[in-house]
Amino acid sequence: MADRIYYPNAELANNAYCNSMQQYKDMHEKSIKNPELFWSEIAKQFYWESQTSNDKFFSYNFDLNQGDVFIKWMEGASTNLSFNLLDKNVKCGNGDKIAFYWEGNDPEDYSRLTYRKLLEETCRFANVLKSKGVQKGDRVAIYMPMILELPIAMLACTRIGAVHSVVFAGYSSDALAERMMDSKAKVLITTDGVWRGSKLLILKAICDDAMKKVKEKSHEVESCIVVSHLRRVTSPQGSTLDGEKGKHGINGSSNGNNEPNIPWDEDRDCWWHEEMEDAEASCYPAWMAAEDPLFILYTSGSTGKPKGVLHTTAGYLIYAATTFKYVFDYKPNDIYWCTADIGWITGHTYVVYGPLANGATSVLFEGTPFYPENDRFWKVIDKFKVTQFYTAPTAIRSLMKFGDDLVKKYDLSSLKVLGSVGEPINSEAWLWFYNLIGHGKCSIVDTFWQTETGGHVITPLPGATPMKPGSASFPFFGVRPELLDEDGKLIEGEGEGYLVFRQPWPGMMRSLYNNHERFQTTYFDKFRGFYCTGDGARRDSDGYLWITGRIDDMLNVSGHLMSTAEVESVLAEHPSVAEAAVVSKPHPVKGQCLYCFITPNEGKTFDKTLQDELKKKVREKIGPFAQPDIIQHAPGLPKTRSGKIMRRILRKIAIGDKNVGDTSTLADESIVDLLFQLRPQN
Repeated sequence: MADRIYYPNAELANNAYCNSMQQYKDMHEKSIKNPELFWSEIAKQFYWESQTSNDKFFSYNFDLNQGDVFIKWMEGASTNLSFNLLDKNVKCGNGDKIAFYWEGNDPEDYSRLTYRKLLEETCRFANVLKSKGVQKGDRVAIYMPMILELPIAMLACTRIGAVHSVVFAGYSSDALAERMMDSKAKVLITTDGVWRGSKLLILKAICDDAMKKVKEKSHEVESCIVVSHLRRVTSPQGSTLDGEKGKHGINGSSNGNNEPNIPWDEDRDCWWHEEMEDAEASCYPAWMAAEDPLFILYTSGSTGKPKGVLHTTAGYLIYAATTFKYVFDYKPNDIYWCTADIGWITGHTYVVYGPLANGATSVLFEGTPFYPENDRFWKVIDKFKVTQFYTAPTAIRSLMKFGDDLVKKYDLSSLKVLGSVGEPINSEAWLWFYNLIGHGKCSIVDTFWQTETGGHVITPLPGATPMKPGSASFPFFGVRPELLDEDGKLIEGEGEGYLVFRQPWPGMMRSLYNNHERFQTTYFDKFRGFYCTGDGARRDSDGYLWITGRIDDMLNVSGHLMSTAEVESVLAEHPSVAEAAVVSKPHPVKGQCLYCFITPNEGKTFDKTLQDELKKKVREKIGPFAQPDIIQHAPGLPKTRSGKIMRRILRKIAIGDKNVGDTSTLADESIVDLLFQLRPQN
């Protein structure tokens, strides 16, 4: 079944930007053989304050044997992202077009924002940031839910050349503090709180705790700008905190007695709406060099310390815009919805920058798929007549278990393109998505990419690519994937190995913030001359690529990438734990879940109390999404004589597969049988 081919809908293909495999192959060949020509033609769609010269359009080195790794696109050119996304759209007659429909946690909370209003609000907030002393190159941390002020804050940073660092507002105060400390954030932007389903979270309290931890490490966040979000939205109990209900604007109200207690520092904290009252609605854009930093986005690292992935201005702009246009085949009257949180790279590229660069109308969704009922996604698609729907396999698998009837209540006939992101999608979920949600007429774009790649790198194109359920299919324009074996030898034709890339594309990261050495060793040291993704892939007889998952010590749980070292270091902090090892185990909904092996200290008991304490510790230190599913007692761990833990064997134990392979290199082979005996029966 998985190898059955599904062809694009003929009507969709006829009108698509790329409407055949031959056109795709021709465009891809041009983008590889002459990247300067290919991308310079696309760059003409945007405004450049100064132009690049042809000899400086593209230069790079991937081979550490030849010196430091570097990637440069469009040297000498200058532009401003917000100008291209906002001013240009307004000048082209899109001022009254809706940029974002906002759908709140509660269905009664909704709003909208035109391109003209988005430009005005962006300029106002850019002036607010300037009034707080933010200058070009300064870092601004953002810890916010999915509300309209979030893209406004990001765009305001780009307006004045500040570098934003958005932190997913599900991370703990420790994780937020670590990211603000590493980036030396000058300002933090947050909200008083947010409803997630029926649960109230006071985000400002988390931020205060994080800012206190940062100060203890000798860095101080100078200003904290707070959106008054709670007072204008409906609580799950059915009453709003300010007595209003229904359609709301984007400006909050002042603090009131009926609000939950919000911690406050008069010298540092200020309300967004109060700062915006007197701010000018125009702000001249800072013209940024092509390779000037645009944003930092932290992702888990195999050493346990998060990596600040650095993206720059010009290349990211043209790649985000181009991938959005071709992969979703967005047309002027379409309504696009990506369910990803902006705190992740998917939200950066395919909620904010890619859609706005194409003058798109998008849905910005604050809620969850399961609140107030398990039909929320389908209700939103029906309400806004969504044409492109982009979500995660985890969400699809979660919704499948509620049956088909919930879906059939709604009119989903507006849909044209369905997208999958975050992890490989299994064929069962793919077919449910295709047949039930897409009525067998929508193309599914199963996209593979990473925080580091900036945009899609392997993906079907909806009007061109014959689809195989579960396959990411073929590379996007400018992308040259290869498969290598453990020794770095090229795998030709059918085969499976490390997924690497031979040359850069414009949207690729340029470095890790303040740590270029780690950038080089993490991505370019293993296979000199190639960017190593850390993922494995298989190429079938038709040339289709299938992502097989992480090869390095990383975990992909519900689309959230985590390192084993990061989780292990948190577990090992517990006074009862001598040693911890973490591996992934397949999970029917999450894709993978965390399976932890714990060796207690001498005299300490392994019991449910310890397990609960360890789960709580991971939640507090990293975030709820990182909580382990299974914690197993491990009196010892399978180690080589040199002391290296053999995770390959732990993964076999986690799934109950006694075919563990060669154990002759273990210091104590008997530990394997013992761990199988202690394995929880669930």
